[in-house]
Amino acid sequence: MNLLSEAISWLFAPEQWEGKDGLQALLGQHLLFTVLSVLIAGVIAIPTGWAIGHTGKGREIAVAAAGIARAVPSFGLLILLVLLFGVTHKPAAALVAFVVLAIPSLLAGAYTGFEAIDRKTIDAARAMGMTEWQVLLKVEIPLGLSLLVGGLRAATLQVVATVTIAAYVNLGGLGLPIITGLNLRRFDMVLGGALMVAVLALLLDLVLAIAQKASVPRGLGHRKTTTKNHDADHLPVQDKELT
Repeated sequence: MNLLSEAISWLFAPEQWEGKDGLQALLGQHLLFTVLSVLIAGVIAIPTGWAIGHTGKGREIAVAAAGIARAVPSFGLLILLVLLFGVTHKPAAALVAFVVLAIPSLLAGAYTGFEAIDRKTIDAARAMGMTEWQVLLKVEIPLGLSLLVGGLRAATLQVVATVTIAAYVNLGGLGLPIITGLNLRRFDMVLGGALMVAVLALLLDLVLAIAQKASVPRGLGHRKTTTKNHDADHLPVQDKELT
């Protein structure tokens, strides 16, 4: 408990938020890496996932590639890419590493969102004369958006947590006070940095959770509720009493 109070005191000390290595600057660096990584990963993964979900082709390859990417140790990948890119291109190496880690969740969210749609809905849209592009834009993307945002949540949380290792190659971020604190045996700094990362992750997850809830089509949510009530009304009397 004493360590926690020391960490909180360290966090709220005005001098910790000033300068190029202050918490404000480190938070900005952490967010920049996170946003850029997720955006680039989204540009790659989302259209690919939509194409897989729409056509039904390439799913096995995508699942295998995503599994391999998830199995790669993030720290080892970062160090390998820094060595390959060279020390003068460390930011680019780190960005590539974080993009690789973000792709699997976004890819899975994109194609599983389409796969979860009732095939009867797709067939009905085509029967109405919709082109493939219209089916994609007006039916599949809106109905699959919720699962895509779920994949975005998972990718964002993973990247936020992983960006802390950027400090090991002198790229800043909220991992810097953690590493510096370990070297100096200043465990209040270590805990303070960890708390900053945790709070940032929770805030981003909260925002994306709200976005995910808002992305569910209103008619779909209403239909689920109506179906539940309809099923309950048709239960036998004994089953109703049990429920």
